[in-house]
Amino acid sequence: MKKAVFPGSFDPITLGHVDIIERGLPLFDEIILAIGVNSDKKYMFNLEERVRFLKETFKNQPKIEVMTYKGMTVDFCKSQNAGFILRGLRNSTDLDFEKFIGQTNFKMSGVETVFFITSSGKSHISSTVVRDVIRNNGDYAFMVPDAVKK
Repeated sequence: MKKAVFPGSFDPITLGHVDIIERGLPLFDEIILAIGVNSDKKYMFNLEERVRFLKETFKNQPKIEVMTYKGMTVDFCKSQNAGFILRGLRNSTDLDFEKFIGQTNFKMSGVETVFFITSSGKSHISSTVVRDVIRNNGDYAFMVPDAVKK
């Protein structure tokens, strides 16, 4: 069974995330959407809301499971028997950052990282931008799935 973990804070999930997840589905038997829990980080949405966003967005997709974890992503992958980490790349900055993490993860655990380039029209979307637009009472609906709009 080919199992992948798509880790993130998903604060909140965006249409960029959805794009990568949906494009990864044909490659894997299961994708675990794994929300990393970092007690030192301040989130706009609490953990329960972020879990709900993910579960509601993918409620009709049996190949997706939503989980939370603490610690290193590769340790979580090993605990779930996942041989792959799924990541999205919006630009060259993401590539430079993710490449080093992917190489380190592989060296530590043998877990491969699979990169998808974000589809055209979605590379400008990030959770950081969405949060900033929300804080300033702007229209963010075109950047997030319906579950976040409610």
